[in-house]
Amino acid sequence: MAETEPKDSPKDSIEAADSHEPDIYGEDGAVRSSFLARVGAAIADRDVLFLRAHVGHLHPSELGHILQVLQPEQRQALVQLLGEEFNFEALTEVDEAIRLEIVDALPNEQIAEGVQDLDSDDAVYILEDMDEEDQEEILAKLPFTERIRLRRALDYPEESAGRRMQTEFVAVPPFWTIGQTIDYMREDHDLPDRFSQVFVIDPTFRLLGAIDLDRILRSGRAVKVEDVMQETRHAIPATMDQEEAAQIFEQYDLLSAAVVDENERLVGVLTIDDVVDVIKAEAEEDILRLGGVGDEELSDSVFSISRSRVPWLMVNLLTAFLSASVIGLFEATIQEMVALAVLMPIVASMGGNAATQTMTVTVRAIATRDIDIYNASRVIRREAIIGLVNGIIFATVVGLVAGALFHNPQLGGIIAAAMVINMLAAALGGILIPLLLHRVGADPAIASSVFVTTVTDVTGFMAFLGLATWWFGVHH
Repeated sequence: MAETEPKDSPKDSIEAADSHEPDIYGEDGAVRSSFLARVGAAIADRDVLFLRAHVGHLHPSELGHILQVLQPEQRQALVQLLGEEFNFEALTEVDEAIRLEIVDALPNEQIAEGVQDLDSDDAVYILEDMDEEDQEEILAKLPFTERIRLRRALDYPEESAGRRMQTEFVAVPPFWTIGQTIDYMREDHDLPDRFSQVFVIDPTFRLLGAIDLDRILRSGRAVKVEDVMQETRHAIPATMDQEEAAQIFEQYDLLSAAVVDENERLVGVLTIDDVVDVIKAEAEEDILRLGGVGDEELSDSVFSISRSRVPWLMVNLLTAFLSASVIGLFEATIQEMVALAVLMPIVASMGGNAATQTMTVTVRAIATRDIDIYNASRVIRREAIIGLVNGIIFATVVGLVAGALFHNPQLGGIIAAAMVINMLAAALGGILIPLLLHRVGADPAIASSVFVTTVTDVTGFMAFLGLATWWFGVHH
């Protein structure tokens, strides 16, 4: 009987790759384990043909996913085996720790060759986290024009529009005709691959206006550029924070926007794909900071993650001692009625959860600039009323349950009153503390949770135990 090749042999796989693109994702959106196993086997066997046929031509985001799930030694081997077929754009799709791990293992000559093929914004994204010495060595190996563009972008502050901009753009003088502009776009092979606007500049590169591509296509060849251009009203300063730039895109529904320096000279263009990445990154940052978590990623080491979380946990510990000291003030009352110790967590927990709801909405409203000096007072009143209404609802439920459970209607009334007080305090604390922190220049996302939790715990314990001490002291 003749021998047959294994079903998943590299030979069969390469032939299949010639007929259709590999389906690397399962129904759950994750990389298929079967495909990952075949890639791992090919890496172990140093099967370059298989890897180039199945992995080398993947979309950068797909290649990024593959790099994310491979083991560190497999990542290095995959990049090495792909060689010139490795698309460096995939490094913009992985965690910072993985990106640095890969580039640290590559010679600077190979990195320089790889970033030459990238748009300037992607090249900057890869270079900005590297050591300054390595940056300079890589830049020195690039052509002069490309080197100047990247160095200028890297000189702008982190998380600024200048760091995120693409320095390749299309610009023409105002006295050109539409026909000249179209011929220029057809004949110049150094223009960016994709763009939606043509900018109009004077001899000093000062931005005068812009023309959308659809306007160019609808205009006659003899028409002057200056006659159909629109004044650029949403030019973005290169030093503007990237989050503010993203808000401009959202407000005016932009696809791209000119980036200018302090002298109003055109230095780059910010595109919607970069802005989407910024919005995603800023949203993730706010969510992490609300939990008291630093700038960590799934690929970070145990030590680095632990180190980033410890500071705010330490602050939480200190505030917990403050709450405990409040409980200690009523030690005698608790000893007389053990039921108080059983019910205390209910008051604090409900207040903490209510405050977290209000705080989350407030921090997001601050980030999106939906709340300002004109509507702040109205929003504060609304949250206070919501806290009072919710307090009454849950006070009724908790009061009836506690009274029936401990056969003590007076205890039910005390916890009900404490619940109303704490829910009102939670609502006010959840909105006032983030607003106050924002007003003094602190980041409300990272600092609010600790202070809000302290307010609800202290207020809840003080109200419940204080009312109990007063009531039972008067009636006994």
